[in-house]
Amino acid sequence: MAKITLVDDDENIVTSVSLALESHGHTVKAYFDGAAGLAA
Repeated sequence: MAKITLVDDDENIVTSVSLALESHGHTVKAYFDGAAGLAA
């Protein structure tokens, strides 16, 4: 499946969306600020 980078400053949103995507077989890398997400 897809490799997805998820960036949001709200930990609850990141956790919820990550769990949903991973349950469908995707690989998720989560970051809590834009700079970290862009550096990835």
